[in-house]
Amino acid sequence: MSEKRVEQQYSTGWIMLLALFTSLGPLSIDMYLPALPQMAQDFEVSTPMVANTLPAYFLGLAVGQLIYGPISDRIGRKKPLYFGMALFAVASLLCLLASDVWSLIAARILQALGGCVGVVMARAAIRDRLDIHHSAQAFASMMIVMGIAPILAPTIGAWILYFFDWYAVFVTLFLIGVICLLCVHFFFKETLTPERRLKLTFKQVFILYSAILKDKSFRLPMMAGCFTGAALFCYISSASAILMDQYHLSQQQFAYAFGFNASGIILLSAMNKRLAHKLTIIQRLKLGGCIQVFGALIIVLAGLLNEAPFVMLMCGLFCTVSGIGFTGPNAMALAMSQQGARAGTASALMGSGQFACGLLGGVVLNILVWSALLNMGILMLLFTSTGLFVIVKLAQQLKTQKIA
Repeated sequence: MSEKRVEQQYSTGWIMLLALFTSLGPLSIDMYLPALPQMAQDFEVSTPMVANTLPAYFLGLAVGQLIYGPISDRIGRKKPLYFGMALFAVASLLCLLASDVWSLIAARILQALGGCVGVVMARAAIRDRLDIHHSAQAFASMMIVMGIAPILAPTIGAWILYFFDWYAVFVTLFLIGVICLLCVHFFFKETLTPERRLKLTFKQVFILYSAILKDKSFRLPMMAGCFTGAALFCYISSASAILMDQYHLSQQQFAYAFGFNASGIILLSAMNKRLAHKLTIIQRLKLGGCIQVFGALIIVLAGLLNEAPFVMLMCGLFCTVSGIGFTGPNAMALAMSQQGARAGTASALMGSGQFACGLLGGVVLNILVWSALLNMGILMLLFTSTGLFVIVKLAQQLKTQKIA
């Protein structure tokens, strides 16, 4: 189901707008990471217990995207953006009223249900307007811009904590949500015209999801993106416990270390764009998968040592995280290339799969019995190795079809 897109080019401003909507996720996840030990003290629980608000957020992201996708294919991209941004802002205020860790978890799920609308609509809007090769470049451009979010978010969070209590982090997120809502109203133009919308019933939504999952052009790229992207969620879930509790970094030092690893995504996303005319999409996807597996191996080795050097840990984290700059945009472009008017549903399905892997990773991290560092390394290696295996299978499929 391939159809001509409205435009073949895109403006930097348009990409930045979509990146702003998409950045709600990393901002909501990363900005409060430096506050987890402080929040644990206030709620009188352990840091890992408060860190369970992360997989709870992933749950909301996974479920919410499955809802927004088919709705946007039926009514367009702009109306769901209005609702989601408003819900995000309200839920951010509810986080302030949390009296214990369980009410905070509930508020975070609601916050995620609102914030996930941005990533679904951004992916769908790109697919609405661009073909596969321009989409790959657009996704890479968006990843460069939104890669700034995980760099700035913990730094902003750390400085907020320097002057205020952790409540101020959620006030900041509320203000960001309001800004995004205003941007939707004044700057976002609908990308799915009425004649291209799908008239879906509740039953047809499940049929559509089933049809997309059976589509070979979608299934393998989705799996590749989900498994390689899951390594990032393992890192996010474990970062505070490892860097602050084990390596005793301050809130500011944690922010700088976190930002350093996130900067790798920007670096490799930029390289991904530059290599677009030299390497095929699948070659760049393979390269990213190999980089991530190499980084995960270093982290496992660091976890096996009694006192691994901090530099060794950072090298492993940098490779594992930055490799997403290659795997993320190329897997997304391949998965969305043949989805046509059902791009919103396909985008939701892929996004939901990614955060479902993040949720699974958070649950497994609570079960593993070794150190936080070794637990993270083992899970990262499992996810990235599986992702690389899927990429090899995908390459074989594309070779026979002569697509990429």
